Amino acid sequence: MTLLFRRKSISEATELAELKEYKLRRDLNLLELFFLVIGATIGAGIFVLPGVAAAKYSGPAVSISFFLGGLVCICVGLCYVEFASMVPVAGSAYTYAYLALGEIFAWIVGWDLLFEFTAVTSTVSVGWSGYFVEFLRGFGIHLPKMITTDIAHGGFINAPAIIAILLVTYIVYSGIREAGKINAYLSLGKLCALALFLVLAIPFIKPVNWHPFLPFGWKGVMTGAALTFFAFTGFDGVTTVTEETKNPQRDVPIALVSGLGFITILYIVVSAVLTGVVPYTKLDVPDPAAFALVSIGKSWGGGIIAIAAIFGLFTVMMGNGLSATRILFAMSRDGLLPPIFARVHKTRRTPYIATLIIFSVALIGGGFLSIGELAELANIGGLTAFTLTAISTLVMRYSQPAARRPFKVPAIWVVAPLGTVGGIALISSLPPITFIRFGIWMVIGLVIYFSYGRKYSKADIGG
Repeated sequence: MTLLFRRKSISEATELAELKEYKLRRDLNLLELFFLVIGATIGAGIFVLPGVAAAKYSGPAVSISFFLGGLVCICVGLCYVEFASMVPVAGSAYTYAYLALGEIFAWIVGWDLLFEFTAVTSTVSVGWSGYFVEFLRGFGIHLPKMITTDIAHGGFINAPAIIAILLVTYIVYSGIREAGKINAYLSLGKLCALALFLVLAIPFIKPVNWHPFLPFGWKGVMTGAALTFFAFTGFDGVTTVTEETKNPQRDVPIALVSGLGFITILYIVVSAVLTGVVPYTKLDVPDPAAFALVSIGKSWGGGIIAIAAIFGLFTVMMGNGLSATRILFAMSRDGLLPPIFARVHKTRRTPYIATLIIFSVALIGGGFLSIGELAELANIGGLTAFTLTAISTLVMRYSQPAARRPFKVPAIWVVAPLGTVGGIALISSLPPITFIRFGIWMVIGLVIYFSYGRKYSKADIGG
């Protein structure tokens, strides 16, 4: 039983990261970290979810749904920042749980994150495929359904999704410097497109469309918040690349807090504009932003939105896939998974085996499963990790009050419980089938842990 709850010390975690065989290259600066938060987060959520959430659950109050989801994420994000400033190593919430709660909880969180980040990468690749196919149709190019749709929907293989993941794999495999710069350029492109949407749409807002503001009541607002939470997933990925950041203890906290704040404000503004331009009852469409522009006679703007979506979804794949590779690398380096996954490329100094494994799994998911099947798997892993990170912050404040904390969460006994309760509330709103599939994944993970990880773990029992 003692082995299950053995913990790593901060010094043990940092010393392991400094070993030559695991040393990663520090190439990322503050601006690139900020755009990693933006790139991994702003994607399908902003282009799809506001319309569905408004039409079915929140009405014009969808902006409040985004605010509530953002509030939970900001509370949890502050907890991530405190940990990242204390122990600037790869692993994100997995490492934080290892320090505060013990090995079995670290395994659960790490296994959760592998599940979440890889599932999001596959999910977004299918969404990217849909936008790309529609974009080509605008030029008269019609790809056959057989190679653009999964078997369940009348096709055989989703070739565009596979091509997208192959491109992302090549970029991430090339090195963190290349991935950071490409992500920054593409993220800036999608922000410019979203700014153009706001400039075109704001003059056509009709306040009457915001009435009634709460057609489904507060219960609808909360359900909408759980649905729109998908739009925030990925922000925590920046804490998986702390070992590849030039000044992690300063830059990671700044990038995470400013990025989350920016994203929350952007989501609130975009959703408010959407429901102000188009009655919420008409927004149950797969492309609400483009639909809004068409409704005000700016049909050419739909092309701009399509380009923004293509850029946006590409960076989401890159950010989440990159995060998954670093989680796999950290778990392998700690001995919980076979050491081959922790091998670092001699020249690029990236975990290249972990990269190939993660993106191969994501490629299979994107190429052969539907977006609905994949999306159900994406949220619960992240929410579980968020909840345990908030709890871990409280535990560390109690168990190691004297530990050096360059950043401390303000009002910790309010912020962390709020993040914990919010995470649990959002988890409880997910459909039952999600829990069944997640339970199967966890059983598989626990079998691996008890048959391999517990035996080969490098953690000191006294840690």
